[in-house]
Amino acid sequence: MAQIGLRIIIFCVLLLSSCLASADDVKLNVEAVTSIGKTDDNFICATLDWWPSNKCDYDQCPWGQAGLLNLDLDNQILANAIRAFNPLRLRLGGSLQDQVLYKVGDSIKKCPHFKKRDGELFGFTKGCFHMDRWDQLNKLFNDTGAKITFGLNALIGRKKVEGDDMLMMGDWNSKNAHDFMKYTASKGYKIDSYELGNELCGSGVSKRIEAEQYGKDVIELKRLVQDVYPDPSTQPKVLGPAGFYDKQWFNTFLQTTGPNVVDGLTHHIYNLGAGVDSTLINKVQDPYFLDQITQTYEDASTSVNLFGPWSGAWVGEAGGAYNSGGKDVSHTFVNGFWFLDQLGMTSTFNHKVYCRQSLIGGNYGLLNTTTFIPNPDYYGALLWHRLMGRNVLATSHNSSPYLRAYTHCSKNSAGITVMLINMSNSTTFEVSVTNDMNLHPTGRKLADNGDNTQREEYHLTPQDGNIQSDVLLLNGTPLKLTESADIPDMNPQLVDNSLPISVAPDSIVFATIKGFKAPACSS
Repeated sequence: MAQIGLRIIIFCVLLLSSCLASADDVKLNVEAVTSIGKTDDNFICATLDWWPSNKCDYDQCPWGQAGLLNLDLDNQILANAIRAFNPLRLRLGGSLQDQVLYKVGDSIKKCPHFKKRDGELFGFTKGCFHMDRWDQLNKLFNDTGAKITFGLNALIGRKKVEGDDMLMMGDWNSKNAHDFMKYTASKGYKIDSYELGNELCGSGVSKRIEAEQYGKDVIELKRLVQDVYPDPSTQPKVLGPAGFYDKQWFNTFLQTTGPNVVDGLTHHIYNLGAGVDSTLINKVQDPYFLDQITQTYEDASTSVNLFGPWSGAWVGEAGGAYNSGGKDVSHTFVNGFWFLDQLGMTSTFNHKVYCRQSLIGGNYGLLNTTTFIPNPDYYGALLWHRLMGRNVLATSHNSSPYLRAYTHCSKNSAGITVMLINMSNSTTFEVSVTNDMNLHPTGRKLADNGDNTQREEYHLTPQDGNIQSDVLLLNGTPLKLTESADIPDMNPQLVDNSLPISVAPDSIVFATIKGFKAPACSS
């Protein structure tokens, strides 16, 4: 009787486990004949910000010594983390950008340090950027091969409007920016692009500028760039307006600037709400919530198509949760559900670049603010950069919305790379990839989904199954820096291509399928 009772207990446990953990077979359809978007070769971007150490929100001060003026530029982990991307695109800017004065030339008479003061823009006075610090930063950038976007102060010369605390009027005084650009060029520092202002468009965040005026000022920036960099082959791009998307404002801005002025139409994304929001961890796991930002990406892409086809849409800054991110979420594994889904989503809407706030600093840094050790999203970004090529392929399935799927032509090999995100904590998805080679809506032809050898898989999971862990496992092994502070090797596991891709609960998988017949990948 005791043995029978024990068997009954074991059976009940097994039955309960099967109810709690299930497996779904999924057919993933990849349309491989034509692409639906094309990113820049260096789609992944990270930001460096101006915040001083006393930037605080919600009784915490998570920036430490991570601002551009006090970051330890000799830290070997920092250099190795940037160098590993070969290259990493970096955007230098942020909220205090329009408070920064450049200590060069004779247009700025007083150049004080940033000081915290109520009533000032974002609670800080104007601050001075000395050229010796710029020299030090450029040594790091040159040593690591970083591609630099520099955000310029757009408020110099403007005046407040009586009766409107937000609106700033008057032309941009470009003299200080011009002196800074001339110094930069004279030193041979490589700049990929210049961007004017930060979050001054639409209704603004702390201040705002009308679209026609902003367009006029960006035309002036283009003129300065052409003056300082006369050789078209080394001429930096011009970006703007670096703020939250507003359809009418953005369309008017592009119509004002006209052809071949704006090279990248930059907009910012903080779709998760405040960093202190107690529901933040739920939002990053909710596909229905994450889909709500989709219309913004489509609208930004449409603005480019209609009014700036010579340009391209960029996400110029995205931290998910504003005010420095969530202290228990934004640096952990679970944030990758939001971040990597964002990369996939924006690329399908033909965005060229995606800049993550931040490389280091705040709660949302790709690197830990004090130790510089990479957080999970750093490795997710690095895998994307190494595996996902420019051409984006339409991808669909009829399974659970908690399985997100995106496909690109592979970056350095023939075939495709699929990224799969399993936001479910109980269901394993067994994914079979199908190649839809049909150009016509009827008579669908399903082609071979790759050669019969082995595919490369990268399975990302959190340590101990804890989705709020800041330790990431690759194929079951923790990713840790080497003894020389180098980024560890990230090698795939090889899997028989005839088998489905097994996507465990709370995991992210990149799978490279070589030999996948994709005509879209030949261009």
